[in-house]
Parts: sequence; C-alpha cells; structure tokens
Amino acid sequence: MGKRSTQTGTLKSGFTTGTAAAAAAKAALTRIVTGADPDSVDILLLTGDSIRIPVHRCQMISDCKATATVIKDAGDDPDVTHRAEIGAVVTLCQNADDPEIRHAENGKEHPDVVITGGEGVGQVTLPGLEIPPGQAAINLGPRKMIAQAIEDVLGNQTSQQKVFVEVFVPEGRLLAEKTMNARLGIIGGISILGTTGIVRPMSHEAYVATIASSLSVARAGGCTQVVLTTGRRSERFAQSVILDLPEIGFIQIGDFFKLSLESASQNGFAHITLAVLFGKAVKMAQGFAHTHAAKSDLSLSVLSEWAMAVTGDRQFSRRLSQANTAREALTLITETHPVMISEVGKRMIMSARMFSGADIALQAMIFDYTGRALYISK
Repeated sequence: MGKRSTQTGTLKSGFTTGTAAAAAAKAALTRIVTGADPDSVDILLLTGDSIRIPVHRCQMISDCKATATVIKDAGDDPDVTHRAEIGAVVTLCQNADDPEIRHAENGKEHPDVVITGGEGVGQVTLPGLEIPPGQAAINLGPRKMIAQAIEDVLGNQTSQQKVFVEVFVPEGRLLAEKTMNARLGIIGGISILGTTGIVRPMSHEAYVATIASSLSVARAGGCTQVVLTTGRRSERFAQSVILDLPEIGFIQIGDFFKLSLESASQNGFAHITLAVLFGKAVKMAQGFAHTHAAKSDLSLSVLSEWAMAVTGDRQFSRRLSQANTAREALTLITETHPVMISEVGKRMIMSARMFSGADIALQAMIFDYTGRALYISK
C-alpha cells in the first residue's frame, strides 16, 4: 500500500479513521488547487512514516470547494469502521472573514486550518475526553494529520489563505450504534481517532482508545469506583449486583487485563471491581496481561494443578485437565469442589494487584454463564 509495507508477518496493517480523514481532505484540496482528481494521496503519519491512500471519489462543488472520500481499511484487525466511507468537504478561502467559516470551531492545530465535523461525526457532550464538550469528536492526532495534509498541498502559501475542513462519514450514525460512543457522551456519529495513524494487527487500537476514554469520562463524572467487565454480558451481570454506580462507571475492557488496570490506576480510582465470567477469571488468575484465547491456552492445565494443591483429589485434578472448555471445568468444580471458585478469585486479585499497585482497593466478582454470582470478594 504505497511507500511502506503494511505487512506484519502474515498480517496486514491498516490505517485509522484519522488517517482516512486526512487523506480525504488532502485529495479534496488537491482537486481545488490543481484541477485534477488524484487517484491516491500520500499522508504523513504521526510516527513520521508515510502511507499512500487510494481516493474513492473526488469532485468539485464550486470554484473554491471540493469533496473527496476514501474507504477505511483496518487491515487484518478490522473494527466497526472497516470499509467505511470517510470524507471531507474542503473550502479554500482567501478571506478569513468568509461567512462559510466565520462561526466554525477554532482550529488549534493550525491557525489557518479550521476543522469541524459534519454528517456522521459525533459531537462531544461530556467532559473527560481529549476534545472538550461542544466540539466534533475528532481527536488531536487526526487534527494534526489533517493540518499537515493541508500544508503539504499549499506549502508556504498556507498562512495567506484560510482552509475549512468538514469531516463526514455517511454511515457514521449507524456505525456509532455498534460502539460505546453514547456512553462516552459522543452523540450523532463515530469518533475520528488515531494515535499513530496506523492500525497494527492484534493491537485493537480503537478498543484501547475506548477503554482510556471510558475511564477518563468516569473520572470526570465524579466516579471514584469503576467496574471492569470483559463484555456486555458480564457488564449486565455486574449491574444487577452493583446498583448504586452510574452507567459510566462500568467499563468494558475486552481482553486487556493489564492495560485496563494500569490505566484505571493512573486515573486515580480508589476502588476497582473486576466482574467476569469464570473462564476469564481463570486466565486473569494466572496473570495473563491479555486474556484472548490465543494468548492464554494453558489455563485449564494450570487450573488442574491448583486443584491438586488445594483439594488433594487426584481424580478431580485429572478430570479438570481433560476438560474441553472452562464451562465444562466449572460444572466439575461446582459438583465436586466448589472451593476452587474462591481459589480462582483470590488468585485473580493477586494478579490484578501486580498491574494496579498496592494502594487501590480491589474486588473480584465471578459469574457463571447464566449470571449467577459465584464469588464476590470483600
């Protein structure tokens, strides 16, 4: 894909929504300045590398305004925005008092580049995010890339002109329904994200950014406690037990055990609850930083070793080691030695302590697959 390889082993890297927006803006401005429709544009990433992005469509709207779109490619680590059309309407003005931009957001990225959000780009409504309430959910990294893309086209003429960039995502409202944006106070569309500009396979950059944003919003909303869950199901189970915590205090962390605890600790939360299903609890108890199955496939064999040490029941230990799934192992445990559930819970707290630090109150909740609370630590 252009100037640099996007292959990581056998996995292909992709680019972020921020990179897509910058590419669309550059293509539209290139159309205004040169009169030609570019097939692709080169974008300088926040890492200092460059990537070539194909242009999906480009057309003039008036003598000083054009629009262009690109198709976002998340590579081999796709998220909800993979293959989404992301575009920009660019207006090039000689007069800074042009009514088109007089009331637009102040572009801190560059005094002569004003960046706003259009159709399908969410608006920030709650404090705690990188962008303050009242502005489009276009993070600082993408804003910097967009400003750089504009400067690439105009060169030293940038300061003599004013450029208005409106980022839009035609299907943004629908895509946002598949994200956590509404809980973060981002209403009406998706966020334009990107810390480097590149999506690395297995990095799950968008998910990691959502965890960080969720923790920040919870802290800004006055929460001193957060409940970390691995998904919507465990979150629902936790909400049925913890009734006095606002919704923003429940954070879905996916498989990011270590990262989430470190981030929660850095945000200053005094109390962290881990509320998970039994299978994830076993992986956390072993201290895996990331609990995806591919990264933690020895969990049941280790569980059988713990069972032997705790119960002394060799047959029970052997049956656990031969279990096909954590669900099957849990059935054996509840029927034979339920004490193993609390053993897993205690080890889960010990592992969490390694990642969160000693000064934070930690609590563990373990649920079965129907939502019954099997273990709640004090």
